Amino acid sequence: MTTSARPDELGAFLKARRAELSPGAVGLPETGGRRRVHGLRREEVAVLAAISTDYYTRLEQGRMQASAPVLDTLGRVLNLNDDQRAYMLELAGRPAARPPRRAAQKVQPRLRRLLADLGTTPGIILGRRMDILAWNPLAAALIADFSKVPEKHRNYIRLLFTEPAMRELYADWENVAHTCVAQLRMEAARDSDSQRLAGLVGELSVRDADFRSWWAAHHVAVRGVGTKVLRHPIVGELTLDWDTLAPTVDADQHLVVWTAEPGSPSHDALRILSSWTDGTAPAPADSGRGSGTASG
Repeated sequence: MTTSARPDELGAFLKARRAELSPGAVGLPETGGRRRVHGLRREEVAVLAAISTDYYTRLEQGRMQASAPVLDTLGRVLNLNDDQRAYMLELAGRPAARPPRRAAQKVQPRLRRLLADLGTTPGIILGRRMDILAWNPLAAALIADFSKVPEKHRNYIRLLFTEPAMRELYADWENVAHTCVAQLRMEAARDSDSQRLAGLVGELSVRDADFRSWWAAHHVAVRGVGTKVLRHPIVGELTLDWDTLAPTVDADQHLVVWTAEPGSPSHDALRILSSWTDGTAPAPADSGRGSGTASG
């Protein structure tokens, strides 16, 4: 078995995925009787994958390593999407192993320059584990004044679960937080030896029941694009599109930006917020939010 394989986690992932599938979803007849387990039984998965029940049971129990063809078949049987397939292969130790210890991240100069030039567009640079590496003043005004957060706690998913203001900011906080957990779970497959990641997961698992439940569900996702509704305490409700940009020189760093449709109320609200951050208009004295400064 390869040193990067994590059979116990792979087994838990496979178990979680089969629990989400009904017999009808995979073309098996629905008997109508009471089932003792949620989703598919192990023997049903084995039949669909053309392997023995004992083989699949050992795989799910973390007692053996699956071949690449079997993993490919299981991906099809369990209706895994591309992100889930990539995660399964990471857990099986199929991709090239990464060095177990990596140096602390430094913001890529090109990303920092781009971030500084985004005068009317909020942006932050996220690193491994969703650590917040840098931000521009408008992002601080829109999301949070990250400069007031201790550097060791400057992590986006940690703020989502521990700061009440973040729960109030996102109109659909549950969906946002759930997606972030799925993204962190994806990163965990690539960075399994990180003590900081283990500490973050342990802390949030103890502090928040939702995080604990979502982490155990083994849902996975990658950073991409989307739309979020924010309830800002100064400029009101905004509907913003967010995009993730990654430099080719460092795939572990991402620039996340929020934009609004030109001419929309949200676009006007961003311009108003920008005028406060650049000093052309005073912010209300009781706003409770600082503009922050870009930082590594």
